[in-house]
Amino acid sequence: IHEKLVSPMVGPFYRNPSPDKDPFIEVGQMIKKGETVCIIEAMKMMNQVKSEFDGKVISINIGDGEPVEFGQELISIEKS
Repeated sequence: IHEKLVSPMVGPFYRNPSPDKDPFIEVGQMIKKGETVCIIEAMKMMNQVKSEFDGKVISINIGDGEPVEFGQELISIEKS
C-alpha cells in the first residue's frame, strides 16, 4: 500500500536540516512514524514535517528549495 505524505503548509521545501548536513531521508530508506522527513519554511520559521507512517521511501516528489502548496504530495511511502 502506498501512502502520500502531503505538505501541511505553503513554503519552500528543504531536504536537509542545514546546507552542510545530509538529507533527512533518501529514496529506499526505511522510516518510522514520527521521524522528521523534511523542513518547510513558513514566515521565516523552519517547520519540521514528520512521517505519519512506518515504511519505505519510494519517491521524493519535490526538489530541494522548491516552493510547495498546502496539501501537495511531498513523499511517497510504501507502508510496512
